Amino acid sequence: MLKVREKIAYGLGDTASNIVFQTVMMFLAFFYTDIYGLSPAFVGFMFLAVRIIDAVTDPLMGAFADRTHSKHGKFRPFILYGALPFGVISVMAFTTPDFSAEGKMIYAFVTYTLLMLVYTAVNIPYCALGGVLTADPKERVSVQSYRFVCAFIGGLLVSSLTLPLVDYLGDGDKAKGYQLTILVMSILGVGMFLLCFAGTKERIQTQIEAKRPFKDDFKALWQNDQWRVLSLAAIFLLTGNVLKNTIAIYYVKYYLEQPDSITLFITLGMLSSMLGCMLAQPLAQKVCKVKAYIGLQLAAAAFCAVAYWIAPDQLWLAFAAFMAWNFCFNAATPLLWAKMADTVDYGQWKTGVRTTGMVYSSIIFFIKLGLALGGAAAGWLLSGFGYQADVDQTEQAKHGILLSFTLLPAIGSVLVALVMRNYLLNNKKVAEIHQDLQQRGQLGDNAG
Repeated sequence: MLKVREKIAYGLGDTASNIVFQTVMMFLAFFYTDIYGLSPAFVGFMFLAVRIIDAVTDPLMGAFADRTHSKHGKFRPFILYGALPFGVISVMAFTTPDFSAEGKMIYAFVTYTLLMLVYTAVNIPYCALGGVLTADPKERVSVQSYRFVCAFIGGLLVSSLTLPLVDYLGDGDKAKGYQLTILVMSILGVGMFLLCFAGTKERIQTQIEAKRPFKDDFKALWQNDQWRVLSLAAIFLLTGNVLKNTIAIYYVKYYLEQPDSITLFITLGMLSSMLGCMLAQPLAQKVCKVKAYIGLQLAAAAFCAVAYWIAPDQLWLAFAAFMAWNFCFNAATPLLWAKMADTVDYGQWKTGVRTTGMVYSSIIFFIKLGLALGGAAAGWLLSGFGYQADVDQTEQAKHGILLSFTLLPAIGSVLVALVMRNYLLNNKKVAEIHQDLQQRGQLGDNAG
């Protein structure tokens, strides 16, 4: 059994990652449109175009990590050496040089691309690290629960402090305020990455021939049918999630007409997410985590859709619906990441090849594809409904914001639930696979 301090140390890595990830989800589209002056249509295009690069870099990063051999292990070195570049490029992405309109678009595209590349270089090994800390299925859920509570602490820092710090540090200059705010958070994030590196240990060791062709990894990956299920679910999951979180600021500012409540709205949502993550481990001990996951996604869809009929003057009802959605949606999150580790074991059991980095990197690619589709959809929907930055919106634009915040993300969760009906790795099946792998001598968990 892993010690609590190691679970917390591992979780601090996602606190650091979420300082950037949640900032991108909540504020980057708004920053680009309302602070830097880019068009919503271009922002949507940019979010999607960068995924073409990820289609190449994500699986290569996973395969490279699987082949890494160092005194620090396969995955931890990338956290150590990637922390500082991650912090520096995060600040660059929220910097607004005084360029021409074309220059601004080029600068935004280049810095956003670099941000996603360094995110890949750190976050894929970090996620894969969670699959080699222990082979115990229950401990894996526990590790992921700790991880996502810590992740949402990072999100809480972002949601509660970003706008107040922008106002305080910017002293009337929002562009400067965003830059300095991200600088403060990046320094904090770098320190947390280093604590994550120092406080964790890789226990499941597998040897991969360094000269084995990458195509063999891809072949083994494709034969893993449960990986395909998770990958498809990840696209729908993140598309709906990112669309809702991206539109949240616009929803509060323009539909509810309560711009001063933005920080409170997203902060209460983040607190609800943390409470949901805390539920994951006790829920997984009593209910099959596949059935629990499907049920939570359907509940999240229901709360999301109900918000469509909440009037702008029903402020606290709008808050309650958002909090309930966050609670259900994120109670399912640790269960999903525990399933990824089970999928790695399943792939090894089925093909004889263990590709931890490849499984995580490829699913993360589909997560980032969903991130891009959700962000692109937000930009295109805002543009299509006639949104204009920082002015009173037309009724058409307000209805578009409402639709994009409620019914459309709800469809994403319903699709996830439907896809996950094809996921076969329930608790009983996972136990059978582990027993078989241990009998073959292919799965160990050395806590020493």
